[in-house]
Amino acid sequence: MIRGARVAIWFLWLTLVAGIGWGVALHLKISSDLRDFVPPARTADQKLLLDEIGKGPGSRLLLLAISGAPQAQLADLSRGLDDVLAHDPAFAHVANGGNDLAEIASDLLPYRYLLSPTLDTHRLDAAYLREQLQQRIEDLSSPAASMLEPWLKRDPTLETLKLAQILAPQRQPKLVDGVWFSDRGEALLVAETRAAGFDPGAQASAVASLQKHFASLPGSAKAKLVISGPGWFGVQASRHTRTEADRFGAITTVGFILMLLLAYRSTVPVLVTALPLLSGAAAGFALLALIFGHAHGITVAFGFTLLGVAQEYPLRVFSHRRIGVETSRCVRELWPLLATAIVSVCIAYLAFFASGVAGLQQLAVFTIGGLVVAGLCTRWLIPLVVPPAKRDMAATPGLAEAWHLLAHLPRPRWLPWLVALAGVAVVVFAPGKFWQNDLSALTPIPKAELQRDARLRAALGAPDVRYLLVLRAPTAEGVLGLSERVAPRMRQLVDRRAVDGFELPSRYLPSAATQRDRQARLPDPADLQSALQQAMQGLPFRAGVFAPFVADVEAARKLPPLTPAKFEQSPLGARLESMLVAQGDGWVGLGTLSGVNDPTAFAALTKESNGAVHLLDLKASTESLIIAYRHRILIALGIAALLLCAAVTLALRGPRRALHVLGPMTLATLLVLVVLRVAGIPLSLFHLVSLTLAAGLGLHYALFFERRTGDELEDLRTLHATLVCVASALLVFGVLALSSVPVLRAIGLTVALGVAFHFTLSVLMAPAAHLEALNESVPDSSAHAGSGSGPDSTSPNQAPKQNA
Repeated sequence: MIRGARVAIWFLWLTLVAGIGWGVALHLKISSDLRDFVPPARTADQKLLLDEIGKGPGSRLLLLAISGAPQAQLADLSRGLDDVLAHDPAFAHVANGGNDLAEIASDLLPYRYLLSPTLDTHRLDAAYLREQLQQRIEDLSSPAASMLEPWLKRDPTLETLKLAQILAPQRQPKLVDGVWFSDRGEALLVAETRAAGFDPGAQASAVASLQKHFASLPGSAKAKLVISGPGWFGVQASRHTRTEADRFGAITTVGFILMLLLAYRSTVPVLVTALPLLSGAAAGFALLALIFGHAHGITVAFGFTLLGVAQEYPLRVFSHRRIGVETSRCVRELWPLLATAIVSVCIAYLAFFASGVAGLQQLAVFTIGGLVVAGLCTRWLIPLVVPPAKRDMAATPGLAEAWHLLAHLPRPRWLPWLVALAGVAVVVFAPGKFWQNDLSALTPIPKAELQRDARLRAALGAPDVRYLLVLRAPTAEGVLGLSERVAPRMRQLVDRRAVDGFELPSRYLPSAATQRDRQARLPDPADLQSALQQAMQGLPFRAGVFAPFVADVEAARKLPPLTPAKFEQSPLGARLESMLVAQGDGWVGLGTLSGVNDPTAFAALTKESNGAVHLLDLKASTESLIIAYRHRILIALGIAALLLCAAVTLALRGPRRALHVLGPMTLATLLVLVVLRVAGIPLSLFHLVSLTLAAGLGLHYALFFERRTGDELEDLRTLHATLVCVASALLVFGVLALSSVPVLRAIGLTVALGVAFHFTLSVLMAPAAHLEALNESVPDSSAHAGSGSGPDSTSPNQAPKQNA
């Protein structure tokens, strides 16, 4: 095929891949909901965790601290930020210590007597009203007069203000100039996002909006805004991980290109090697769009990592080309072994599909579809764009000497068995925990930021993100009634210092029964008017000034009880919505807690309520899900391993040859586990995925070292291809092992160790007689370095014998 035709096919191939990628990008939605990577819930608490994870009020809070300016300016900035965030649709609620009566005035004002507990202990009689009016006279001579005067005619008892104080956090920082300040002189705020805490994309948007609002405030240039909370940590983790991945990706890309130029001394491999990989990725994305309609961001990241096996396919072709022989013939000779490797790796990746976890099923579809397409592109398209070799890779200087060195390595038959027994003993008996169930250990957030979050959370009395008080009842009203009955017991726990503070759904909305009781205590207009006249005697209020108050009380007497649905339409509705949720045939109330000092103290509360109320430890529930998740994956991996053994045995036509392939792969995986256990590194899901990838790479090495071609030059080409593949894998994953991000470091270290062990053992456990015979017949590389001959100098088109 002439060069122009090859270039045209290459350009057409690249254009087709780009077109498919562009089309998929328009239709495929990238999800960030981490629940896609969690197994189905088996208990009520696990289901609640999955339904509400990231949606609970504690996980949606952003803790804000403003510093670096005079106190008066910090107070102004706090009020300014509070005002702009209150009008931002990304935020459900914001608080800075000021009593925002506007939140109540809009929709809740007519219900203030039904929501406030005043009528539980007082009646609107002459004595109580006179006491309140006398207090208002004092208030009107105070600095707060300008704020109170507009409310006086409608609300002489200041029920609105009392309700605002009730709805404010129970534990608050000190107030300076009407806003919260910390002991360090920082102005403090709390902002609750509408987006779930486990939605990094929406949280990033909310954080960006918050920072933009702050930067637009007058005087903000010299001040410093510090943000903390689960949403902020998610944004920071994503940014840090993406930054390191991009930086390491650039380093490894440059290194990979230089390595290809050094290994093949041609630009053709640089231009062609990526095409099968990109084709596989485009096909994988297309399958995700067709089957699932969306893809998780983790699926994309892990999918590209697992799809990295496909970069070895074209490298094998480039190393096995022969001078004067069409590339199509070389590929055809390699194809049986490549096809075996592809099918075997796909069987291993089927374990992720069998796990039953949506995210891993996406990963399996993406990876298997991508590997198959990459393999087919290598088989049918690579020959159309790659010309015959101008240089035989078997003639690479030093390659024969390298083979000579490998062939003379000692290979005691008892050594693998000894290593296996010792490895199993180390893995089983090494000190330290085997599995990593604590997700917080995988966070890249610096310790200083976590400590600052704890400080701000303590200062603001913000809810604990670990614990929730769960209340269950058949109806929403039942939950509110249960919440009211539990409140006195919770106050006792506060007095005993078992918990610092709590917030129950009934704090925002009393039950309908309580509202009706309060409503029954409201006087009729005539009685209220008479009580007012008696209370006003001798006080400087003119007659009829409180007519709006009388009208409001009469309206409140006729109101239907405020329901959760109606309350959720008010400015405070988002807070109740996150605390009162339907689940299955019943309803669940979520009480937030701050400063849980004695979790065992809640056991008595659970017993008294017959299990209707209990403390939910989100950390423990998450760990139980992780354990169930891992169990499913390990079972699936075990089944996949059995299928893999069967496939390799059938392909190699017998267990003896299969042992030379499966033995190194198994022992290398064991040695990686030994290193991780000795280093005290608990295993996580990322290690399991990485071990699977390393096993896929090791399978390639062992398959090609096991084959016996009867041609010494062809086996030298095998060594050349394997060395290039090993070097490229070590480059990519060795760099990742240096990352400060725990997830990237786990992947990089595990795969790099796996590649090193798989290569070494594939050589040491290859058929010894084959290696020794080859070593005796391998000519000095300098003797044919520039001969231009193929495997048979007299007949370059003669194909080597194949036994695989």
